[in-house]
Amino acid sequence: MKKFNYSEQDIAVIGLGYVGLPLAVEFSKKRKVIAFDINESRIRQLKKGIDKTKEVELQDLDNRNLIYTFDKELLTKCKIFIITVPTPINKKKEPDLSYLKQASRTVGNSLTKDSLVIYESTVYPGATEEICIPILEKSSNLSFNKEFFCGYSPERINPGDSTRKLSSIVKIVSGSNNRIAMEVDNLYSEIIQAGTFKVSSIKIAEAAKVIENTQRDLNIALVNELSILFNKLEIDTEEVLKAASTKWNFIDFKPGLVGGHCIGVDPYYLTHKAKKVGLNPEVIMAGRKINDQMSTYVSKEVERRLLETRSNLKKAKILLMGMTFKEDCNDIRNTKVVDIYGYFIKKGAVTEIYDPWVDTKEAERIYQLKTLRSLPKKEKYDAIIVTVAHKKFKKLNIKRLKSLLKRNGVIYDVKSVYSKSETSGSL
Repeated sequence: MKKFNYSEQDIAVIGLGYVGLPLAVEFSKKRKVIAFDINESRIRQLKKGIDKTKEVELQDLDNRNLIYTFDKELLTKCKIFIITVPTPINKKKEPDLSYLKQASRTVGNSLTKDSLVIYESTVYPGATEEICIPILEKSSNLSFNKEFFCGYSPERINPGDSTRKLSSIVKIVSGSNNRIAMEVDNLYSEIIQAGTFKVSSIKIAEAAKVIENTQRDLNIALVNELSILFNKLEIDTEEVLKAASTKWNFIDFKPGLVGGHCIGVDPYYLTHKAKKVGLNPEVIMAGRKINDQMSTYVSKEVERRLLETRSNLKKAKILLMGMTFKEDCNDIRNTKVVDIYGYFIKKGAVTEIYDPWVDTKEAERIYQLKTLRSLPKKEKYDAIIVTVAHKKFKKLNIKRLKSLLKRNGVIYDVKSVYSKSETSGSL
């Protein structure tokens, strides 16, 4: 029986966020791509050459091989589908697969014989085969691994990283059988200059992705706990880490707030699956507990310093410098800065946020709070908390910040952006 040829087929990329858009753009340099998203506003912006994620060069958005659409009918023109939708957690910190299920139904309705569906969204081991594929079968009335096929190639996008772009990051690939794994490998090899790494099953690929961020989460949790200990011992955490890193096998992690769509979320996918099979993932959950509490720890440390000169926090003025979940990007998903904001608001403090990377409308839409468009010139604050190590903040003279403080005001530097001697405290 003649094998289907995927080498010249059109590709549909489902979901045009931080992961999907760079992928669609890269593939459009090789093939025709249907770039699909249910967000009509996002599609209209992309057609105008506007990318709010700032992950793609503006000149690359305009490509005759790249068709932006929210029209599901156009998907029927494709044989290859790559799903890159978000996989967040809900308020109970359980996996929210609603976007993944919806995307699977949408793609399922467009499948024809020999279609190939590749998932990139981060999930727990087994989710593709247990959750997604049954939806594809039901929606398409086609038989899996006979009439359509699947692959999994986890995304490794690092928002805000100008050096590690999609093509320069090794890509893990897998397929629902050996032949499809090779097809998926060949497909990504067209755009990934760093090379691919083919694994034996979809579950292996899913597991590899989810432990990448779980490992980072645990390492950051360790240094966060150490920073709390060293603060109690009146030891400089940054200096301790610098000294320890002189040993060749010491892994250099920094303390801080752990938010975002990956490190602060992915471990919950793994723990969810662990509990399903009867394992209590104690180490992973301990790390999550520490990192989830760091925003409260920072808030209480600032509160303690403020209460040395005032009776309570009512009407105290506080400025949070930074809102994104990491430096030099505009991603505010799952940012822990919002937790600090909420802490002081509940205490009655007048709390403001300034971040030059953040779209003020986006912040209001997602978190229902307003951010400052620029740093005040004369406003006097009781406390300034530097939460993110943006390069723009590093270039800001500490005297400029101090000019915004009241007498005996507090500067708490979460990420050690400034000299210890110039601030009131840090992690």
